Amino acid sequence: MASSSYQSSLGLVVIFQLGLLLVPHSPIAAGDDVSRAAPSGSSSYCSNPYRLVKVKSWVNGDEGKSISGMSAAFGQILPTNPKEGHILPATFSNPLNGCSTSSSKLSGSIALAMRGECDFITKAKAAQAGGASGLLVINDDEDLVEMGCPENDTALNITIPVVMVSKSGGEEINKSMAGGEKVELLLYSPNRPVVDYSVIFLWLMAVGTIVCATLWSEFTGSGQSDERYDELSPKDEDEKEILKISSKSAIIFVITASTFLVLLYLFMSSWFVWLLIVLFCVAGVEGMHTCIVSLVSSKCKNCAQRRVNLPILGEISILSLIVLLFCLAFAISWAANRKASYSWVGQDILGICLMITVLQLAQLPNIKVATVLLCCAFLYDIFWVFLSPLIFHDSVMIAVASGNKSGGESIPMLLRVPRIFDPWGGYDMIGFGDILFPGLLVSFAFRFDKAKKKGLVNGYFLWLTVGYGIGLLFTYLGLYLMDGHGQPALLYLVPCTLGMNQDYHFSLSFNVEVNFIRAFKICSLFFHFLNLRTLYHIGVGKR
Repeated sequence: MASSSYQSSLGLVVIFQLGLLLVPHSPIAAGDDVSRAAPSGSSSYCSNPYRLVKVKSWVNGDEGKSISGMSAAFGQILPTNPKEGHILPATFSNPLNGCSTSSSKLSGSIALAMRGECDFITKAKAAQAGGASGLLVINDDEDLVEMGCPENDTALNITIPVVMVSKSGGEEINKSMAGGEKVELLLYSPNRPVVDYSVIFLWLMAVGTIVCATLWSEFTGSGQSDERYDELSPKDEDEKEILKISSKSAIIFVITASTFLVLLYLFMSSWFVWLLIVLFCVAGVEGMHTCIVSLVSSKCKNCAQRRVNLPILGEISILSLIVLLFCLAFAISWAANRKASYSWVGQDILGICLMITVLQLAQLPNIKVATVLLCCAFLYDIFWVFLSPLIFHDSVMIAVASGNKSGGESIPMLLRVPRIFDPWGGYDMIGFGDILFPGLLVSFAFRFDKAKKKGLVNGYFLWLTVGYGIGLLFTYLGLYLMDGHGQPALLYLVPCTLGMNQDYHFSLSFNVEVNFIRAFKICSLFFHFLNLRTLYHIGVGKR
């Protein structure tokens, strides 16, 4: 029974592996960028950055809903602190398109105008001529369009702030004003904090998952004796419980994942994401069940002794059945409430359990395979984040993660933590691949240390774990320097983990050719150089 259970687990891992690379491996801020530069070549009077704007409302003195908008490339720049802004009454322009001087009294108010029939500059000039202290343009769809200047026009005389809101946002304001209610608005554009404390929590989760998965057999007492670690590739009956990764399968895996990523990019839809959600729930239940059963069994040796014979399932322990029902209920509850503000907790629990199980079942046989796998993943990550726009005119990895065509659904194969201190909200995220790929190497290093009876300090496990943590910090530094744009995390994680293993004893213990080791060391140095060069250039670009 145990053998069949492991076989089903391995089958599930093989199927789900394709899904692991479908999402970005890099932490990406959920939500729009707070600020984007105006088009190059714009005049000095039309060069304001496009910034997200908060529009707070009050109806008859009672605070109402807050909506989001985007500022124009011209006009007055809004304050970042709400205390520096002014609460002003809202008034619809007459005519509603705002293309000519309004017959309604706009003095000292924020004028509301519908998009269309004339350019944004004309609307702003008409509102300002009517005495308005600001202009709110209501779009005819849900997008926020960048309001720039026509080529042959100038925004020299525009001194009021101009903001666009979505169609639904405009309907909210219009609904509040129905019946002659007094509506007041406050416009401001807060900055994102340089560092949100959620990043620290996400860092701890990522590093903790790798450490926990690596030491899981030690926690549960299921680890083999030291004698069994004389070979890092277990034979006989243990062999069928381990998914071996070869150099060939590593290359095929990355190619297959790239194919699926392109298909997901081209045919993204709500049903496709729903399929991934179902796969995630099934795999998450399997991972959570495996973790709980092994942990309980290690603490209570007799808990798994009582068994029952069930149709289809066959003979199964009562403990396993109870845990399975609990895991099913947990996954179904998460799926039903996946859009709730607290759903990230359930998603992270399922994801962590899944990754711990994968790292128990999948192992690297030697450092040569580790190098091939991580180098392929390294190139995969960089290509689909940075180079894919040259072919698809869009970053495929980031487009898939943002889920613009997914009908409001989001891909679940990542850990996420809400940005608690960010006025714009959103999430900090990290893809499963950014944990699993380095995790395979860290787990391998731990088994190597145990086989060679190396201590914690003179072994590889501790330093690879430290390297992974440092690489993750570099990733978030790059994310900050790039103003929140998606980062290929393996660009930083591979040099900080694989690059630390430049030791002949570590490599030759697994019969890796000397020439391969030399090539590996050259590649590792190149990765470090590319890593530092990238940070330098994005830092210069930011300044």
